[in-house]
Amino acid sequence: MKTIKLVLLIVFVTAFSIGVDAQDIIIKKNADTIPCKVKEIGSDEIKYTLPGYPSDVLFTITKDKTTKLIFENGQEMTFQDEMDNPLNYADQNKNAIKFDFLSPLTGNSTFAYERSLKPGQSIEATLGIIGLGFDPNEINPRGSFVKFGMKFIKSPDFYLQGMRYAHILKGSYIKPEIGFGYYSKESEVYNNCWDSYYTTERKEYFSVVLQLVIGKQWIINDVFLVDFYGGVGYGFDDKEGEYHFGYAITPEIPLSFSAGLKIGILF
Repeated sequence: MKTIKLVLLIVFVTAFSIGVDAQDIIIKKNADTIPCKVKEIGSDEIKYTLPGYPSDVLFTITKDKTTKLIFENGQEMTFQDEMDNPLNYADQNKNAIKFDFLSPLTGNSTFAYERSLKPGQSIEATLGIIGLGFDPNEINPRGSFVKFGMKFIKSPDFYLQGMRYAHILKGSYIKPEIGFGYYSKESEVYNNCWDSYYTTERKEYFSVVLQLVIGKQWIINDVFLVDFYGGVGYGFDDKEGEYHFGYAITPEIPLSFSAGLKIGILF
């Protein structure tokens, strides 16, 4: 009988010791750890108790300060800032087709496609059809230009609990961009013959630009967008400066400029 009681006592003590030593671990973003017993995981914070404190005293830590939670049984749970959590934007349209509203007035029609990669980052490709627009000077331009850029959308200067982008494509942004253009147009050439006169000759133009574009994009009802932008950077062409429809390159120094107002739809 004494032997049975001794065995039961050992089992009880062992089980109690295991229960005391078994702990959950909260891993913070600065790599600090908190050995504890997790009591509740809410939408924004974790509630837990600490060894050495009464069990009815609850401590809390916000999820944005933690990276991982390891339970006593070995299971793990990771956390992500709500600002950068793709699940918060799952129901939003992440693709857009745009048209540069004023481009036909400058002798071309410019279209762009933007796709969100993740919160705060998207890619954009632009195609300009030179000659598809007004031609008041009757130079009959024909050609195209393309531009490719990576857009970085500005995040808030400070973070509040539960904060996120109003729309995954909305906000001020900065976009490194590279562009290439090729076209031809008619130009008057002076012929110094016996009887001086001008003739029309078709000339070809090639250009390359590397720009930093700054802009702001507004999203309306997850359907319509307005994108206003301006860019500056380096530009090179085979002439001494020229307006290349999608951008302008200054003579003598390799500077380029661009600006526009795009409207579009999301899908």
